[in-house]
Amino acid sequence: MKQLRTRREFVRTLFAATAGTVLAGPLLTRVLASGSASAEGSLPFLIFGDWGRRGQRDQLNVAAQMGVAAAALKVPFVVSLGDNFYDYGITSMDDPQWKESFENVYTAPSLQVPWNSILGNHDYCGNCQAQIDYSARSARWRMPSRYYSRTESIPGGKTILMVYTDTSPFVTSYAKRELMGPNVRSQDTAAQLEWIDRTLSESKADWKIVLGHHPIYSGGEHGDTPELIERLLPLLKRHGVNVYLNGHDHDLQHQEAGGIHFFCVGAGSTVRPIKSDKLSLFAKSTPGFAAVSVGPSVMDVRLTSASGEVLHSASIPRPGA
Repeated sequence: MKQLRTRREFVRTLFAATAGTVLAGPLLTRVLASGSASAEGSLPFLIFGDWGRRGQRDQLNVAAQMGVAAAALKVPFVVSLGDNFYDYGITSMDDPQWKESFENVYTAPSLQVPWNSILGNHDYCGNCQAQIDYSARSARWRMPSRYYSRTESIPGGKTILMVYTDTSPFVTSYAKRELMGPNVRSQDTAAQLEWIDRTLSESKADWKIVLGHHPIYSGGEHGDTPELIERLLPLLKRHGVNVYLNGHDHDLQHQEAGGIHFFCVGAGSTVRPIKSDKLSLFAKSTPGFAAVSVGPSVMDVRLTSASGEVLHSASIPRPGA
């Protein structure tokens, strides 16, 4: 026990010392490896969104660094935050984009793990059900429904509830759009909110985090999502959720408001300029992803660029810990 405790103390000291710095190359691998589940006693995973662009350069660069990070951390799964296929989603389970944007891009052995995925607004322009159905065909694509939850185990006995939401139907302007309108109008947002409320309320997990495609608050091009501020944010506050992860804005952000941390990780391929930093602890328009490690009492989030730089690090304590 003494050796393990010393190891954990080293990792925590290293994480604190490197917060907000730039780490690249072999040093990145060593830092990520030092935070692996076996050394840290935590659950690691990678998370990103807005990626499906048929293997363009930025997507390939992010994919390569994700492979490095996933191997260093030994991640058991990856999270996709939506806009999985540009520009108009997919037509069927046989759409060429499955290979062009997914299977032939994320080829690293370390990325051949389950991908817990949700839908984005661009996915809503196509066949949403085909993305759900592909779960039965693919060994790693996991989307059981438009919204769902999973409870994951953290080494040592703690658990984390991850609530995967479907945010496009909440954006009222989408209902009027020609391509996505029918898909959006077919969804019952009140029923989803009732499910989110019940899922958060009934869970006994030590950690509770919520994930969605659209931001609640954002300094990126799209900015805040008023409908989520009005309808989803109160549920996060009510149930003591203090981490929300999203995509949609094509950048990397960390914001904090009212004790809740908001991470935008919508930089899986093409990026766009940052517009505002009113709540930002960090914001940068660069392709990348997040490497997350959830321990018994602290969640570590590293926003990492496509060149392998840890651009921003945050340690978030578990509520009540």
